[in-house]
Amino acid sequence: MSKDAAGAANARPAAVDAGPLGYLALGLTLLAFGLLRTGVVSGAGTKDAASLALLVGGVTLFLAGMWQLRRGDAFTGTAFAGLGAFWATWSSAGGTADKNAAGLFLLLWALLALTLTAASWHAGRLGQGVFGLLTVALVLLAVSTWAGSDGLGKVAGWVAAVSGLLSWYGATATLTNSTWGRQALPLR
Repeated sequence: MSKDAAGAANARPAAVDAGPLGYLALGLTLLAFGLLRTGVVSGAGTKDAASLALLVGGVTLFLAGMWQLRRGDAFTGTAFAGLGAFWATWSSAGGTADKNAAGLFLLLWALLALTLTAASWHAGRLGQGVFGLLTVALVLLAVSTWAGSDGLGKVAGWVAAVSGLLSWYGATATLTNSTWGRQALPLR
């Protein structure tokens, strides 16, 4: 058997794209966090989203990020792993940190979101919308945390929820188009 044939026989199958899983996890976490932040759900607040933020936003996003990095996709790998780390940390420490530390934490993660926004320019308007709105939401949350402004926090929640809807739609469109074998839902 030639070296090429031996290499082909031992080759691993191409890794499956975990992008839709990551965008679904990001979308659902942002949507839940955002809506709980707005006060739309009576008697519930952002602390109620802690387990969702940890398991779906933290663990699932981080694993999807590692999967994407393994595939060689640096953009979504970095986005999902980084945001997974954000949600895992926020779910365990976000409600207990003092306002200056929490505001700084949010502002620093807004810088990651800003980096992702700049890097998503190649991905079309949907990617720009997801990460651009996430950047705005994190900056607004940081400012509302420092200022103690519930009103600004609610605006940030709405912005986060819209970012989550865009992320969820992108994952839905990707899965639908892949399953149907044609563009059933527009992506750009």
